[in-house]
Amino acid sequence: MAPDKPKLLIVEDDAGLQAQLKWAWPDFEVYIAGDRASAIALLRAEEPPVVTLDLGLPPDPDGTSEGFAVLDEIMAIKPDTKVIVASGHGARESALQAIAKGAYDFYQKPVDIEALGLIVRRALQLSKIESENRQLAARGSEDNRVLGRMITAAPEMLKVARTIERVANTNVSVMLLGASGTGKELLARGLHDASDRTGGAFVAINCAAIPENLLESELFGHEKGAFTGAVKTTEGKIELADGGTLFLDEVGDIPLPLQVKLLRFLQERVIERVGSRKSIPVDTRIVCATHQDLEAMITDGRFREDLFYRLAEIVVKIPSLAERPGDAALLAKAFLARFAKEMNPAVKGFAPDALAAIDSWGWPGNVRELENRVKRAVIMTEAKLVGAADLDLVAPEAEGCQVLNLKTAREAADRKVIRHALARSEGNISNTAKLLGISRPTLYDLLKQYDLQA
Repeated sequence: MAPDKPKLLIVEDDAGLQAQLKWAWPDFEVYIAGDRASAIALLRAEEPPVVTLDLGLPPDPDGTSEGFAVLDEIMAIKPDTKVIVASGHGARESALQAIAKGAYDFYQKPVDIEALGLIVRRALQLSKIESENRQLAARGSEDNRVLGRMITAAPEMLKVARTIERVANTNVSVMLLGASGTGKELLARGLHDASDRTGGAFVAINCAAIPENLLESELFGHEKGAFTGAVKTTEGKIELADGGTLFLDEVGDIPLPLQVKLLRFLQERVIERVGSRKSIPVDTRIVCATHQDLEAMITDGRFREDLFYRLAEIVVKIPSLAERPGDAALLAKAFLARFAKEMNPAVKGFAPDALAAIDSWGWPGNVRELENRVKRAVIMTEAKLVGAADLDLVAPEAEGCQVLNLKTAREAADRKVIRHALARSEGNISNTAKLLGISRPTLYDLLKQYDLQA
């Protein structure tokens, strides 16, 4: 079976030139449009990778306004389309304006079919390469997902994921310890999804975000008339998560009197709603998280030791983003792909200075900070590639090495650079070797020497 021909859309109002262009490329599936409406309809229906566009279209055949309107619509609908524009009206000025608006290239009338054919085939080849790169990037993102949701290639996070996968199908209480923005709720959801409770509800509550006098009702529910404003009986979050998982974020903010009631639930697996003495059996698994030092709070008398050991049957420490070399670039690419699709399809990726700044930044706000910076940059940038300035980042100058042993310092530097390069190239060995300026065999030797995974 013969392979499908590549699609080419010709937007031209001259009937004679339409026929000439159509017969010039028998190896293309050629579509013809003579005005804006039919051009946009064919673009939506056929999604051709390459379009030739005469800027002089009706109702402005002697000008360029209608042609530029078509170009703007193509860029808005399918910005990866390679548009090749033609104009006999102030050709150079119009061509430069078209390129600024996103056109791939231009040609001048009268048409040289052979020269135009070279431009069209070059545009098609570039479109194919970009499409393959997008597919590889998407595949790379999937390959770097753990627990179905979290993107990482860092051994530190892979170890965390393996721990969570091992305990997922048990009923032990899990405590996640990590700084704000490290992805504690995402890991809690991953644990729930990997467990045999995945058919039940996953309910999350931030204990620090709810006023102390309302937290008990939020967790345990209340009966009608239990307090002013209690106009109906309401189930609490523990009850709503029956058969599933309850995620208690910032568990260190639970007040001492309520800690006693939570401890009773963990020991007896029953709850009492506020305003009721009826015990209700509930089968809910507890996963909690905090960025606070609970052991210090126990010493200070602000957190019950017996509750801590009930909640912390398994403790998982989550590394900060700065402790996960290479992950910042991986996550940034995933965020950019998502936000560009939703908010600014013209954005295609990161400029080299942006990737360098992402790699070297300390990320005090962790993944949340990274996500916010990328989102803001995608919305605000007017370029196809997000730069370091769009992220409001400047790569800091390298600080003096604190390790005095030269061999240790070199190994640490090698590890860091190799992991950054692997992340930058989505784990592709050939591209990683090129980035590092070494051969593939040398890279394989270094990966083995430093026990790194591609």
